[in-house]
Amino acid sequence: MNIWVDADACPAAIKDILFRAAKRTGIALTLVANRALPIPSSPVIHFIQVASGFDVADNEIVRRVGKHDIVITADIPLAAEVVGKGAVALSPRGELFTANDIKARLSVRNFMETLRASGVNTGGPAAPGQREKQNFANQLDRLLSAQRPPATG
Repeated sequence: MNIWVDADACPAAIKDILFRAAKRTGIALTLVANRALPIPSSPVIHFIQVASGFDVADNEIVRRVGKHDIVITADIPLAAEVVGKGAVALSPRGELFTANDIKARLSVRNFMETLRASGVNTGGPAAPGQREKQNFANQLDRLLSAQRPPATG
């Protein structure tokens, strides 16, 4: 299992939670972005810088993601692609994207995109507050516990 992060727009507080989780569990964490990002020195934390361009980071994550991996993204089309490959997608607000709801979320996202394209100001989401950060941390812990293979001994 690996954790992949759509890191260009991932909030710093969420990255900090991910860094601590990777160090604690030993699960590989890879941030993918089109600009250089600082990461802590750790054998389990990695960074891939991709070229600038529309969906270049997303495409790299889709190319590399495996079944049962976890992808951190607020990008619903990316979430739909990785869920389709058997991975788990989690938003920085702690919302789990599942095979059962991803098509509905994608439809709403596309509808909102159509509204914005026609000139309607739909606003954007507020920065994650403390409750969203805690929800993310809790959901991540549940996913890591559920995905981790049982200990042998």
